[in-house]
Amino acid sequence: MGNRVKITINGSVHEAEVEPRLLLVHFLREVVGLTGTHIGCDTTNCGACTVLLDGRAVKSCTMFAVQADGRTVMTVEGLAQNGQLHPIQEGFHQKHGLQCGFCTPGMMITAFALLQRVPNPTEEQIRWGISGNLCRCTGYVNIVAAIKDAADKMRGTPAPAGERS
Repeated sequence: MGNRVKITINGSVHEAEVEPRLLLVHFLREVVGLTGTHIGCDTTNCGACTVLLDGRAVKSCTMFAVQADGRTVMTVEGLAQNGQLHPIQEGFHQKHGLQCGFCTPGMMITAFALLQRVPNPTEEQIRWGISGNLCRCTGYVNIVAAIKDAADKMRGTPAPAGERS
């Protein structure tokens, strides 16, 4: 038997009949068709599946879709608005914060949640904030720079001349 769920995702309401064991990540990817959220480990270790649930970063690979019933989810697809990249997306592009891109959606969502809580983070706060997300390519230096760049843009503070790309 299935359960009917109604989840607001990136501002749109999605309703479906789902098996109680269906993971939120599979609901997003297979039922709704939002494939930006990646499946990496199924154990919450990598963070590639990170989404916002009611404004809080969660790993969707270990959460059931029925647990999100009646709640609000934001995926990486929800960052851009009206065809404009979000400052986090711009930062990852301009500061080369990605290589293979597999971890990038989860990193961006985690960064978004961090910057909601800490608008002007230090490097240490950024590194701590993304510590639940693994990247096997970049060494994190450019990811940290991308998040710092996004923080500056979101606050309306231009980066110092020596830090511009």
